Amino acid sequence: MKKSRAFPPVFVTKKAENSIKSGHPWVYGEEITSQPQGIENGALTDVFSQKGSYLGTGFYSEKSKIRVRILSDNANESFSPAFFERRLKYAVDYRKTVMGDDFACCRLVFGEADGLPGLTVDRFGSVLVTQVLSFGMEKIKGVIYSALVRILKEYGEDISGVFERNDVAIRELEGLKQHKGWYELDGLNHPSSTVTEITENGIKYAVDFENGQKTGFFLDQKYNRRAVAEIAKGKTVLDCFTHTGSFALNAAKGGAKSVTAVDVSADAVALAEKNAKANGLDGNMEFVVADVFDLLPELEKSAKHKYDFIILDPPAFTKSRKTVANAQKGYKEINYRAIKLLGRGGYLATCSCSHFMNSELFEKMLKSAAKDAGFALKQIEARQQCRDHPVLWNVPETDYLKFYIFQIV
Repeated sequence: MKKSRAFPPVFVTKKAENSIKSGHPWVYGEEITSQPQGIENGALTDVFSQKGSYLGTGFYSEKSKIRVRILSDNANESFSPAFFERRLKYAVDYRKTVMGDDFACCRLVFGEADGLPGLTVDRFGSVLVTQVLSFGMEKIKGVIYSALVRILKEYGEDISGVFERNDVAIRELEGLKQHKGWYELDGLNHPSSTVTEITENGIKYAVDFENGQKTGFFLDQKYNRRAVAEIAKGKTVLDCFTHTGSFALNAAKGGAKSVTAVDVSADAVALAEKNAKANGLDGNMEFVVADVFDLLPELEKSAKHKYDFIILDPPAFTKSRKTVANAQKGYKEINYRAIKLLGRGGYLATCSCSHFMNSELFEKMLKSAAKDAGFALKQIEARQQCRDHPVLWNVPETDYLKFYIFQIV
């Protein structure tokens, strides 16, 4: 006699079955063929094939296109707090191993890549900044936060506070409200300020984790910035979409002759300049508020500046498959302009942080941009996101950052 299951069942299409068996944890609403009425939003549910084979158990989300996010395919798993603590420990142990001295400032949890779908946790010293994007994870986040603080303490890492950055529109697709603020945990007396200082690649940054983009700082480019610093010595550098100046500062620290940092946001540029002064790197740096799409053709026409190293780190131009074609045009425009401006012998660092602009599309765009500019690209390096944002090969959505360094020939 089959053992009865504790969780309500949903039955899925053959397509979904194949996807789950290949290791992908998502079940879309249109892939569910039958389910009982009244499944509680955020509850655990069992997923079965059309023939009744158990495929896994995950969080049910009644309003999301991703209807079930599978946590485990172990039919004997109880999904007690101990289960989530084990997952968190795996995640922390992984960062301890791969990040070494950078463990104090890194992404501790990267959603599906760590078997914790809908959860992001970044560590900035003694502060954890979290983002919850699934209804099921929202229901147990207190358990998650307490366990994570406890695990870190066992490693001798004291946490002073947990700050939630749940101010993103995607939460509304889950039926969740947007909000941000400190999460009150017993035993923690969080700091009064939401600005903290971190050190990355030997450079100090002021991180505003309440008002800054995402969780306050883009940790995924950590070692790509170091790669830029390694070839910046003696070069005249233009850092486009500088945000808070991280690539520009790494280039300056690497010995660049001069660095011009550009962003359309006056606030971002002001913070970049502040970071430069705090590190004593402002002597050979210039900060400009401008739209890169306007600036690059203007520089090309004027020939006022002779740059031999340009960095392009734009925001994601597309967040869906529907807008990939338009995004491709945007990426091509800035890369074409940068290649023309640099000319033969110049160096280009360029990237895309959009999952939907995959490597194949991005490389095709770069070849086209170089050809139209009358040059070719000699690849120096091809890189991805930092190792604290691991790519899980059976979940393509975890593979999003493309980063290349070229010489123009």
